[in-house]
Amino acid sequence: MTRTRDPLARGGDRNASSSATWTVMGLIRWSADYLVEKGIEQGRLDAEHLLAHTLETDRLHLYLQYDRPLSADELAVFKQLLLRRARREPLQYILGRVGFRELDLAVDERALVPRPETETLVQVVLDWSGDRSGLEAVDLGTGSGCIALSLAHEGPFRRVVATDSSSGALELARANAGSVAAGERLDFRLGSLFEPLAGERFDAIVSNPPYVSEEDREGLQPEVRDWEPSEALFAAGGGLGVLRALIEGAPGHLRPGGLLALEVGLGQAAEVVRLLEEAPNLEGPEIHRDLSGRDRVVTARATDETFHS
Repeated sequence: MTRTRDPLARGGDRNASSSATWTVMGLIRWSADYLVEKGIEQGRLDAEHLLAHTLETDRLHLYLQYDRPLSADELAVFKQLLLRRARREPLQYILGRVGFRELDLAVDERALVPRPETETLVQVVLDWSGDRSGLEAVDLGTGSGCIALSLAHEGPFRRVVATDSSSGALELARANAGSVAAGERLDFRLGSLFEPLAGERFDAIVSNPPYVSEEDREGLQPEVRDWEPSEALFAAGGGLGVLRALIEGAPGHLRPGGLLALEVGLGQAAEVVRLLEEAPNLEGPEIHRDLSGRDRVVTARATDETFHS
């Protein structure tokens, strides 16, 4: 990665040798411009988050103390955070936390940053489950655990199994489970896709799998391409390789009428529907849009014959 020069060294129209000359508002304005120069569109918003994190407050309270000068120690901490963001490290990794639905989760380079689009996947499963009790679900490729934890926290599931092929990601998910009241209903297992589930069937199989084609790698934002784990992003077969494996394996692990819910990438929904229509013992494929109106989730149900296959 390219080296980033020391920010605040020039100080603009301020005397950078004196940290007391940097007020909250002055630092926000200068840092916002600095981050925009580095290609970060929401430079001001990111600068606010970084400064609020440094001062152990929230963004609102920054503006209630806009003329407060920073100490030398505070400025040094903030400068290191700003340098990390300028190198295009994801803001969520720097802050170490991310909000996902009703949860506040730890996040780092061991797993993908949970995204708002994936909240749609969780909502689709919760809408399907309704107020039924005693259901069991499995989240394949759990990463930070955001899906499995949300289903256990918000849904009627008596047990949610979460699998991942990365031991690091599984450690992160387990740590996040410690802050969820329903953590005792979670079962974490190391292994790829269905490998840890021999002979088991579930009411719902849920996954946000790798679905980015290797051919699209260079078009990704640096925050994604250079920092997030590649094994959780990229899939062979034009991005459909893992989705195909999930569709092929699902009938052997679903109970009659059970739900298969998959997050998909841009332009993939129609092909995933076709694969589901051709798959044995799966029926009724549907496409669900996220809040931005994009096809984001594809679902299908297990037929009665699934139980006997």
